[in-house]
Amino acid sequence: MRLGRPTDAGTPVFDEKHYVPQSWQMLRSWDNWLIGGIEDNPGFGLVVHPPLGKQLEAAGMALFGYTPTGWRIASAVVGIGVVILTAALARRISRSDFVGLLAGIFAASEGILFVTGRSGMLDHFQVLFVVGAAYLLVRDHEQMNRRMARVREQGRIRLYPAGPRLGYRWWRFAAGVALGLALSVKWSGLYYIAFFGVACVAAEAWRRRRFGVRRPVVGALAFDACPALAALVGLPAAVYVFSFRAWFASESGVFRHAAESNAYPQLAGWKLSFLPDSVQGFLYYHASVLKFHSELTNSNGHYHNWESKPWSWLASTRSLMYYNPKSDGGIHHVVLLVGTPAVWWPCVPALLWALWCLIIRHDARFTVPLVGFAAGFLPWLLNLDRQMYLFYAVNLSPFVVILLALTMGQVVDWRLPVTSHRRWIAALQSHAGIAVVVGYSALVVWNFLFFLPIYTAMPLDSWGWQSRMWLPSWS
Repeated sequence: MRLGRPTDAGTPVFDEKHYVPQSWQMLRSWDNWLIGGIEDNPGFGLVVHPPLGKQLEAAGMALFGYTPTGWRIASAVVGIGVVILTAALARRISRSDFVGLLAGIFAASEGILFVTGRSGMLDHFQVLFVVGAAYLLVRDHEQMNRRMARVREQGRIRLYPAGPRLGYRWWRFAAGVALGLALSVKWSGLYYIAFFGVACVAAEAWRRRRFGVRRPVVGALAFDACPALAALVGLPAAVYVFSFRAWFASESGVFRHAAESNAYPQLAGWKLSFLPDSVQGFLYYHASVLKFHSELTNSNGHYHNWESKPWSWLASTRSLMYYNPKSDGGIHHVVLLVGTPAVWWPCVPALLWALWCLIIRHDARFTVPLVGFAAGFLPWLLNLDRQMYLFYAVNLSPFVVILLALTMGQVVDWRLPVTSHRRWIAALQSHAGIAVVVGYSALVVWNFLFFLPIYTAMPLDSWGWQSRMWLPSWS
């Protein structure tokens, strides 16, 4: 929708200015379909993310050229995929078509997902792979439940104290590939590798206990921990290294010849001369990226007017300005990243309710969205000095949406005590849950449409702009 707008006099806006030129450079240096392209040394000083997201963006420019549509089309297509995957994941968890439908509606109406899905940045690519990994792990969990059920039916569940081996797990293998792709877009994919990996082993112990295995923890550690480590850590690492194939094949990749150059004396102190020069350059490249991210802190003088801290993401109380040219005769053309309030303002209550359902009611359906949310939120609390922005919360959006959809799935069964003999009042009371869900869903859609002008730089007069600034911290 309106992918060609806005631009800064025909050039990218906001952080598109970093990634679009790099993606274009990749396209111009494209070798073949297998190897791909890579950024070269002279052009860019901020090559601080792995290549996959920029290669995907370059594919869009291969079709539409160096145009706004070209550098945004890949994110837009992936954005549609994120909505579909979110709905599919919610349906798979809940086993309810209705909950899946609600999740799809909420995801399509979520402002952070929408804005990032139509910008030439990297974040939406990672969202696709993260949600895809969660979906594949849910499929793996279902398959393992069926295998355990078959073993129990055959009377073999107690033949060994630790329980049976469950065979090769192709769904988990595919999830490992997805996690590797997420890591190959941004390093924050490491958080999902860690959280999803621990959750998988814990789920295996829980499964063995539920099916009557005498020593479930031992069984999970003996039979599942090492294969899980290989599938969800080793395999993603291999996918990550493979994503740099163009870098290894190039002659001009960033730091590709750092070992042969005298410009990087630090390498001599590492005493890694026994390694091939390309490997030394690869390690130095990663050391430089780590240095950049570790020094991007407020204490080092890195401040931005639109930065935000993680606690503000929980209700999208701090926005992020993507595009804000000078007002033309009182008319505003603005792209403001802010979550749909009807989705994000109930976020904390939804999280607390999900924890209650999981811990007290033992409702395992909330496990996946809670783990996914924790992986995208908790690690950022470890270094609050770092410069952060609201678009980091885009990975949280699908899991917030699923939490809300699961909660609405519970609400739909609400009934109020019938205290009136009037037929229409009794009907309303007996369908109270449905009324609440329909009303809330309509509110979400209306809220999104109301904010659509500030998501897409539609013209707004001063009153229209001010009427959408619900919080002082948004402007």
